[in-house]
Amino acid sequence: MKIGKATVPQSAICAHNPDTIVVRGEDLCQDLIGQLGFGDYFYLLLTGKRPDAPASAVLNATLVAIAEHGLVPSVQAARMTLAAAPDALQGAVAAGILGCGSVILGASETAGRLFDEIHRASEQHGGDLKAAARTVVGEWRARGQAVPGYGHPVHKARDPRVSALFRVSKQAGGGQRYVEIAEAVEQVLPEVIGKDLRLNVSAAIPAVLLGVGFPLNALKGVPMLARCAGLIAHMSEELEQPIGFALSYQATLEQRYTGHVPAGFVPVQKID
Repeated sequence: MKIGKATVPQSAICAHNPDTIVVRGEDLCQDLIGQLGFGDYFYLLLTGKRPDAPASAVLNATLVAIAEHGLVPSVQAARMTLAAAPDALQGAVAAGILGCGSVILGASETAGRLFDEIHRASEQHGGDLKAAARTVVGEWRARGQAVPGYGHPVHKARDPRVSALFRVSKQAGGGQRYVEIAEAVEQVLPEVIGKDLRLNVSAAIPAVLLGVGFPLNALKGVPMLARCAGLIAHMSEELEQPIGFALSYQATLEQRYTGHVPAGFVPVQKID
C-alpha cells in the first residue's frame, strides 16, 4: 500500500559513484571535508546552501548555548541506561533524546511557531507587534496552550543565554524581526496571563534562527543535535566515573510508598 503521492523515492541530499560522494551538489572530499565546520555543514545538509556569515554565527551560537544543561531528566535517563548497559552507548544517547518533547528541547519549535503566527498576524494590526502578540497569545491561552519559551525555575530575570544569543545575532547582522516579536510577547505577558515571565533560551533560539532564514520545521532539530553532544560527554564521564546507579539509588531513598500493604508489613525506612 502506497502512502503519499510519491511513486519513486527521490532525495536532493546525497549521491555517489565509485569515485565521488556528492552532498547537496558539492564534492564531499574536495569541497567540504576540512573546509566546512560541522555547524555550517548541518546548515548545508538542511537547506541545500552554505550559510552566510550571520546564519553561521547564529546557528553555531545556538548549538553551543543548548548543548549542556546538567543532570536534567534526559541526562539522568541516559546515564542510568548506560550504567545498565555499558556496551550500548548508542542506546544510552537514544534514551536521552527520546524525551525530547514540549517541555524538554521541543519548546524551541513551539515558540518558533508562536512567533511565526505573530509575524503573520501583525499585518492585521498595522504592523503593531505588541498588538499582534497580545491577540495571538490570548488565543493560545484561550485554547489552553502554554506560552513556550518564557519563565525559568532558576533565572527569574532573563535567562543569561538570551542576552548572549541576541548579542551574537545583532553583531553578526542577523535579522531582528523575530527578536522584536519575542520581546513583544515578553512585554504583553503580564496583562494577558497575569504573570511577568521573562524570555528563556527556548524562545531565544527560534528568535535568532528564524532571523537568519533557518527553516521553521527544523527548529526542534537544533536542540536535539546540540544535546547529542552533551549526552556523549556525559556518557564518556559515566564510563569513567559512574553515577547512574547512584542516581537510581537517590530516587529510591526519596520514594514514599502510598499504596496498600499486607497486614504486618513495615516498609524500609529512609536512612539519613
